Amino acid sequence: MARYIGPKTRIARKFGEPIFGSDKSFDKKNYRPGQHGRDRRSPKKSEYGIQLKEKQKAKYTYGILERQFRNIFEKASRKGGITGEVLLQLIESRLDNVVYRLAMAKTRSQARQLVSHRHILVNGEKVNIPSYMLKPGDIVSVRERSKSLEIINDSLEGATNRFPWLELDIANKSGKFLSYPQREDIPENIKEQLIVELYSK
Repeated sequence: MARYIGPKTRIARKFGEPIFGSDKSFDKKNYRPGQHGRDRRSPKKSEYGIQLKEKQKAKYTYGILERQFRNIFEKASRKGGITGEVLLQLIESRLDNVVYRLAMAKTRSQARQLVSHRHILVNGEKVNIPSYMLKPGDIVSVRERSKSLEIINDSLEGATNRFPWLELDIANKSGKFLSYPQREDIPENIKEQLIVELYSK
């Protein structure tokens, strides 16, 4: 299945939270989509259904396809530590996500586009692969020719260093990936243990 490009508010309503960020349409209709969406009684889900929904929420939140997601999970399961936490740490280290976290883009899809169009450098080299995994110490910056782009400047306006695993330098339109984030520092509402249980079946 290709990456989802349909109405994002509908997906956010499906999961009951604004997974794509601030959304005025979601605020107005924060109930499930469809004819019976206002009905407060949610259909009872099986254990598998609950686990699957959590995985789907994570995939939509980060904009990752199924094969990519499974590959990251398998990589996380081979590393030491708690698999669910390592899974999120690896996802957070993706270049498109870090560009978004550094406020160089307002959304992850916008960040993916900036990377794909070669506006972003890693350690001074052009990288156009959104799924590129960063390592601690890597420097992410905007290409010199792209520093005047309105989309980047608008996003960086008023930005602050919000995440302890990143170091933002607004003046130079760059940032440093200091370390893999701790679970408590990742703001996304994802129950990663359910995903681990799903893939472990």
